[in-house]
Amino acid sequence: MEQTDEKAAEVTDSTPGPMPLNAGNTGYDSMPAPGLSGSVGGSESAPLLIPEPEPVKQWRPMSRQELEAAAGGPGWRKVRCYLVLLFWLAWVAMLATSIAIIVKSPRPEAKPLKWWQKSLFYQLQPDMFMEAQTEGSKGINALCEQLPYLRSLGIGALILEGLFDKEASPLNLTVTGERLGTLPQIEHLLRESSKAGLKVVLDFCELALLGPQDVAGEPSQPSETTLLVWRGVFKEFSSEDNERIVVVKQTRDILPPLNNSSQINVTLVDLVMRSILPTSPLLLSTEEVADAIETHLQTGGGDIWPSWTVGGKASHDLKNLLLVLMMTLPGSPVIRYDEEMDQTRNVSLRLASSNGEQNSKRPDSDADKEKMKRSAVALFTSLSHSRAREEALLYGSFTFLPFNASSNSTPSSPPILAFLRSWGCVHFLILLNVGPEFHALDPAWAPSLPEAGVFVTSTGMDRLGSTSLYTLELRPHEAIVIKLFEAGSYS
Repeated sequence: MEQTDEKAAEVTDSTPGPMPLNAGNTGYDSMPAPGLSGSVGGSESAPLLIPEPEPVKQWRPMSRQELEAAAGGPGWRKVRCYLVLLFWLAWVAMLATSIAIIVKSPRPEAKPLKWWQKSLFYQLQPDMFMEAQTEGSKGINALCEQLPYLRSLGIGALILEGLFDKEASPLNLTVTGERLGTLPQIEHLLRESSKAGLKVVLDFCELALLGPQDVAGEPSQPSETTLLVWRGVFKEFSSEDNERIVVVKQTRDILPPLNNSSQINVTLVDLVMRSILPTSPLLLSTEEVADAIETHLQTGGGDIWPSWTVGGKASHDLKNLLLVLMMTLPGSPVIRYDEEMDQTRNVSLRLASSNGEQNSKRPDSDADKEKMKRSAVALFTSLSHSRAREEALLYGSFTFLPFNASSNSTPSSPPILAFLRSWGCVHFLILLNVGPEFHALDPAWAPSLPEAGVFVTSTGMDRLGSTSLYTLELRPHEAIVIKLFEAGSYS
C-alpha cells in the first residue's frame, strides 16, 4: 500500500496544476510565448502586430501628360471639340426652324383700311345748336367749340345735315340753307374741323337713285349716270391725303346693288348707310327689334363696306344696347346726335345741379340725369376706344352664334342674340338681351368657345374683371362685350 501511494504522489506531482490567472501576463499588449504556459518562470512577453500608418500624400496639380493619360489620350480632346460644335450647330438649326415655322405659318393679314372704314361717324344738324348759348355764340360757332370734345370721345368724322338746300346739284354746290348763314361760315366750320382732326361729310341732297319701275313692278337698277356725275365732282377736289367719298343712305328695306358699273375700275359708292331697325312712325316692340337685329346678323353687310345706323324708333331702354350693337358690327357706325353727348347741355346741367336754391324742388331728378349722362359718355368712350384699339373689332371676321337660353327663361321672351368677332387667336363675344327678363346662358350653347373671359364693357358700365360663360346671367335690355381667353392664360 505504501508503494502504491508513493506512485500516486509522483504522478500528482508530475501533472501540471491549473494555470494561475496572472500567469504569463507580464503586461498590456503582451502574450505568453508558445510552450511556456506551464511554467511561471519560463513565461515572456511578445509585442502585438500593428500595421504602420501610411504616409500622407500632399495634393499637387496634375501635369499635362497626366491629364491626357487620365482623359484617355489626346484623341479625346478632338472628340470633345466636335461634340461642342455639334451642340451649337443643332441649337442654331432648331432656332432657324422655329423662325421659319413662325414666318411661314398661316396668319391673318392686316387689311389696309381707308379713313372712312376706320372712322366713327357722328351725324348731327348744326341748326340744333341755334338754341345753345355758349358765351354769346350760337349756331355753327357753338358747334366749332365742341369739336375738340367730340374728337376726345373717339369720333373721327362728322356728317352734317341741313347745310344745303335739297335742290343742290353737282352744277350748284353753293346753295346753303337760310337758317345757317353763308358759305364763309361753312368754310370756317371745315377749317375748325380740320384743326381738331375731324373729317366732315356733307349731306348735299336727296336723290332717288332708283329709276322708273319696269313692267313687272320691280325697281330698275340705280341711276349710274347720277352717281358718276357726283363721283367726278368729288374726284376733282380729292387728293391722296384728303380723299372725297360718295355716301349713300338706305331708305328702303331692300337695298339694290350699287357696285355695278359699265366702266372698268370705277366704284360708284364708297359707303352705304344701312338702318338696323325698319322705319316706323311708332315705337317698335322688343320682338320686332329682336327680329330686325337677328335678320341683319344673319344676312351680313354685303360687298360694299357697310355703315350702320339705328333707323327706326325703339324704346329708350334699348338705346345703350343698340349703341353696343352698332359699335361692334363690321363696318363704320354712324351715331346720331344725342343730348347726353352734348357738352354744353352737360355743363348747364351740372351748374343747375350745383345751385341748391334753384333746384330745391327736384334735386334727385337732376342728379339722376347727370348720372345717366356720365354713364352714356363713359359707354360711348369705352366702345370707341376699344374699336380703335382692337383689330378684331375693327376688321375681324364675323360669326353669328345662334343658341338657346337656359330653361329658366320665359318662352315668350326674345332669345339672347350673340355674335363673335375674331382676328387670329383673339375673340370678342357680344351678347344682347333684348327682352325685359333675365337670361342665363346654356352651358352647351357653344362648346367650341373658351369658357372664361374678361369684361370689356356693358350697357350698365358695372361689369368688371373676369367671368365664366357657364355662370353668366344677362339682365333685361343688357348688352355685354367679353374678350375670351383660354383658362389659365389670362393674367
